[in-house]
Amino acid sequence: MNLALFDLDNTLLSGDSDFEWAQFLISKGVVDRELQEAKNIRFYEQYKEGTLDIYEFLNFQLAPLTRHPRAELDAWHQEYMERHILPIMSAEARDVVKQHRENGDLCAIVTATNSFVTGPIARAFDIPHLIATIPAVDPQTGAFSGAPRGTPSFREGKIERVEAWLESLGLCWASFEDSFFYSDSHNDLPLMNKVKTPVAVDPDDKLRQHSEDAGWITISLRD
Repeated sequence: MNLALFDLDNTLLSGDSDFEWAQFLISKGVVDRELQEAKNIRFYEQYKEGTLDIYEFLNFQLAPLTRHPRAELDAWHQEYMERHILPIMSAEARDVVKQHRENGDLCAIVTATNSFVTGPIARAFDIPHLIATIPAVDPQTGAFSGAPRGTPSFREGKIERVEAWLESLGLCWASFEDSFFYSDSHNDLPLMNKVKTPVAVDPDDKLRQHSEDAGWITISLRD
């Protein structure tokens, strides 16, 4: 059995689910356009530079979830999927996932984006496992608190979260003949260096250079 791990934003998706969720909320008038877009740009530039403070970002990212009932958020998410996500799920990305599933590989999305946003996207790709940043909720009401729970699935945190997940299944890295991780970002180099077969997908400049130097596979999943 092989292990196939997939980053989500700008890897399986031809865009960023976090950014698209923010744009959706702006279009609904839920958040202030000028403030949201300015902060989005600042955080995205920090992400590209490798200087992002994940906890500062999550405080910003998760705050809108605390202001609305869960039923309303769930209804909005269905609309968001139709308008923002399905159009950026390329046939090429679907085909790569399908091939791993047909090979009998254990498949999971591993993403820093929170599980409220990404859970339905994982299901749309028919990927059974999701390792994402977990937004804390009130167990009685299901309302979001605005804080993350546990280790965010970001940089080295992705390794910690993947290993905890594998352990929960009674597995470890040595359980697999081969292990793959598909990503577009140099922020994912810790996990890419952990698997046997890292795959750079439409990589950023830093990852492209690293991939070329290391002789890794580089592919495109854009339509």
